[in-house]
Amino acid sequence: MPTYLMLSTVGPDGMATLRENPQRLKEVNAEVEAMGVRIVSQWALLGPYDFATVLEAGDETVMTRVAVALGARGTLKTKTLTAIPIDEFVDAVRRS
Repeated sequence: MPTYLMLSTVGPDGMATLRENPQRLKEVNAEVEAMGVRIVSQWALLGPYDFATVLEAGDETVMTRVAVALGARGTLKTKTLTAIPIDEFVDAVRRS
């Protein structure tokens, strides 16, 4: 299953929600998984992004639906990157 790295920045309203109810993060994760995506791991970050999440999704269309659904809430912005396993990357480069 394809792997993606989603970097998230939470806006002021989202940060206020997290401060009042930190469990909300787990609730959002459950909503994401209900959309057919598996959360592999997740970290809170210091710096320009607030969270990094590694996800597995059936394809880019599924991942797009998740990114749009989260962004439409207006409480966070995301940047999603496709992650290629190193062995697959090396094989692809070797074949080129």
